[in-house]
Amino acid sequence: MLNLLRKLRNRANPLNYFCEKPEETVEEVGQRCLKMEEVHFTYIDTQSGVDDLCRHMKDHPEIALDSEADNLHHYETKLCLLQLRFDDTTYLLDVLADVQLDEFWKVLVDKHLIMHGSDFDLRLFQEFAGVKVDDLFDSMLASQLLGIKRIGLASLLEDNFQLKLPKDSQKSDWSIRPLTPKMLTYAANDVQYLFPLRDLLMKQICELGREEWLVQRCQQQICTAQSGFPERDEHSWRISRSDKLSAKAQCGLYELWHWREQLAMKLDRPPFKIIGNEYLITLAQAIADGKASEVLNGMAAGIQRRRKQGLTEAIERGSKKDPKTLPKRPSRGTRREPLSQEELDRQDSIKAFRDKIATELGIDSTLLATRSHVANIARDSKNLGELLPWQQDLLKPALNGTSGDSE
Repeated sequence: MLNLLRKLRNRANPLNYFCEKPEETVEEVGQRCLKMEEVHFTYIDTQSGVDDLCRHMKDHPEIALDSEADNLHHYETKLCLLQLRFDDTTYLLDVLADVQLDEFWKVLVDKHLIMHGSDFDLRLFQEFAGVKVDDLFDSMLASQLLGIKRIGLASLLEDNFQLKLPKDSQKSDWSIRPLTPKMLTYAANDVQYLFPLRDLLMKQICELGREEWLVQRCQQQICTAQSGFPERDEHSWRISRSDKLSAKAQCGLYELWHWREQLAMKLDRPPFKIIGNEYLITLAQAIADGKASEVLNGMAAGIQRRRKQGLTEAIERGSKKDPKTLPKRPSRGTRREPLSQEELDRQDSIKAFRDKIATELGIDSTLLATRSHVANIARDSKNLGELLPWQQDLLKPALNGTSGDSE
C-alpha cells in the first residue's frame, strides 16, 4: 500500500483530460456505437503481422484491450488470445501462434489501457510475460464508483446503448485452433465498444468529481495483480469450509483433494471439472462418519464413475489417515485479542458513518471500507492507512466524531 500511495502522489491524473473534452450527449455516444455494430477485425498469427501491429501501436497512446484464456478447459491456465482496438480498428492477436512477442509487450506497457474487469487479465499478463502495465481505465471499477448495479460489460452496453452482445462463446476453449467465426466475433465484440463506453462513464465520473477516486482504484488494481495467481502449496487442500470439518474429516479431504489434483493434471482438466469443492466437503464428512460409500452412491453418475479413476482408493486412504500427519497450519503471527467493548462501540459508529456516506454517494458501502477494514480502524485509527487516500478522506470525520461533507 505504501508503494501505491507514493506512486499516486508522484503522478499526474491521466484521466483529467476527459473532463475537458467537448460535450457529447449519451445519444451521440450511442449513435457512435450503432455505427460500429458490424464487426470487422484483423487476425494476426504471423511474425510479420506482429511487427506491423507493434509499429502501428507506437503512434497511439490509448488501446482498448481484453484477453481470452483456457482456464475453464485445462489444468494449467494459458493466455490464448489478445483483443486490441485503436484507430477504429480491432486486432485479434493469436498468442499461441509461433511468434515472438517481446517487442509487443514492450510497446503495450507504455500505453493507457482501456479494459473491463481487468483483474484476471492483468494477473494473466504477469504470469505469462512478467508484464506490469502502467496506466489503466477499467469500466467495471468506474461503474462501481457511479453506483451502477449491473456492471458486467454486456449489461452496461445493453443499458446504455441498447446493444445486445452474444454470450454463447463465453465459456469456449480458446486454446483450440482454428477458432470458429463465432468465437472470433465474440472476441472482437469484447473491445469493439470500450472507447465509447469509457467516454460515457468518464463524463459521469467527472461530473461527480470522482476522477481521482478512479485513478487510485485503477492503480491499486495494477499493483494487486502483480502477485499473479496463488501458487499451490502444501496447504492448498484447505478449501472453503474445510476449517469447519473435524480432524478425521480433514484427513478425508486431504486425500480427496490430492487425488483430484493428480487426476486433473493427468487428464489436463480443471480440478472443478473432476469433482467440485462442495462434493469434496460432503465426501470428506462422510468418510469421518463412516458413510462414504452410501453418500457416494447418492451422487451424480459422473462422480460415481470416478471410482474407476482412483476415487475409491482415495476414500480408503482418507479413512485410514492419522490426523497427526496432516501439514500444520502456517502461523498467522500473534493472535489478536477480540475487540473490547469500547472498540466494538467505535466499530458500530464507524460502520454507521460509512453506511450513511455510501448512501449519500449512491455507492456500495464496501467500496469505502470492508468489514475487516472497519474492525481494524476501530482497533487502531492508524489502520486508516490501509485504505486509499480518497477512502481515508471520506472516513476521517468518523474518527473525529464529526459529520462533514461526502464529496
